[in-house]
Amino acid sequence: MPKVTVYNQAGSQVGEIELNDSVFGIEPNKHVMSEVIISLRASQRQGTAKVKNRSEVRGGGRKPWRQKGTGRARQGSIRAPQWRGGGTVFGPVPRSYAYKLPKKVRRLALKSALSTKVQENNIVILDQLTFEAPKTKDFVTVLKNLSVDTKALIVTSDTNENAVLSARNIPGVKVVSSNAVNVLDIIGHEKLIMTEDAARKVEEVLA
Repeated sequence: MPKVTVYNQAGSQVGEIELNDSVFGIEPNKHVMSEVIISLRASQRQGTAKVKNRSEVRGGGRKPWRQKGTGRARQGSIRAPQWRGGGTVFGPVPRSYAYKLPKKVRRLALKSALSTKVQENNIVILDQLTFEAPKTKDFVTVLKNLSVDTKALIVTSDTNENAVLSARNIPGVKVVSSNAVNVLDIIGHEKLIMTEDAARKVEEVLA
């Protein structure tokens, strides 16, 4: 089982924690992680692109010319696709790009992402993360104490409102609860900071 040093908010070592090998110590599956990241990004797409077809374009109610006898091709409307200003054929319409992957695939991807952070030595375990009030300055101090100066994802055991508000204005820093952590956030941030309680909750779910 991988052993990781536990720090407090002052940046001092307060002990060690043994992480579950089946969650934090597997061989990362890069292909599965890639598939899950693509699906998460697809789910974030708005899908609001929209064009007008011939029935939605304004005008074109009158037949341009009579059906027979003019020598020209028959036309029913000046808003048909072949006309300038006409409707668009097979254009995009509002839709959802989201799709679901099997549960086992999503779990494997999450465990692979967590194991990657452990292997790269980019995981930091905190004994706890508490703030008396939302204050960005206090959160910046905690990051400095932990020698974290890159993009960081902070995972707490529950929704820590003061921590979320304190980190909101810090570029590259995001705070999520343990039940909302996902592969895209883990891979998108260089450092992964977890509280002990959050690590144990993640292990309970994924082990």
